[in-house]
Amino acid sequence: MCSGSFAKCLGITLIPLAILCVLCNILLFFPGGLVAEDNNHITEEVFYFGGVMGSGVMVSQLLLGSGKSQGFWHGMFTSIIFAAVGVLGAGYSFIVSAVAIHKGPKCLYMNEPFYRSNTFDYLNNHTLWEGCIKPEGIVTWHLTLFSMLLVMGLLQAVLCAIQVINGLIGAICGDCCGCCGGGKRTLLY
Repeated sequence: MCSGSFAKCLGITLIPLAILCVLCNILLFFPGGLVAEDNNHITEEVFYFGGVMGSGVMVSQLLLGSGKSQGFWHGMFTSIIFAAVGVLGAGYSFIVSAVAIHKGPKCLYMNEPFYRSNTFDYLNNHTLWEGCIKPEGIVTWHLTLFSMLLVMGLLQAVLCAIQVINGLIGAICGDCCGCCGGGKRTLLY
């Protein structure tokens, strides 16, 4: 497959992933699917905007950099740069999600905060989930959405890293390396 064709397939894959990451991050502002009474009831990692800034905006930069450029080498260079920015953004989303899963959600657990307590190992002890009085279902909500962000961030990072390699190969060998079109140097996107 030519590097230009691969880049187009990559773009088609990254668009729905970026949209899903933004939606997951927005949904995290509504703990348990309900409007939060106060910002203190929302996990602070939600405000780091891993799904919006990391997986959404920074990965979308790869797609925005796909317009016509001034030439072949300029196109290859911008493709590599934007893909590298995408790797960083997806990595940021991955790290924020992993930290949020490790620390746990904010909830009222037997009239004490459940969040960030070393005495509760909520990932291994599922009976603790039922003790979360308010908001109802927050542990499942928190784990589901942050796990989705974690997996999608990892997938985006891998795809963007592959695009960096694809761009380097395209810059060295030309768009098709002689396989389709006689090694003609055409713009990636």
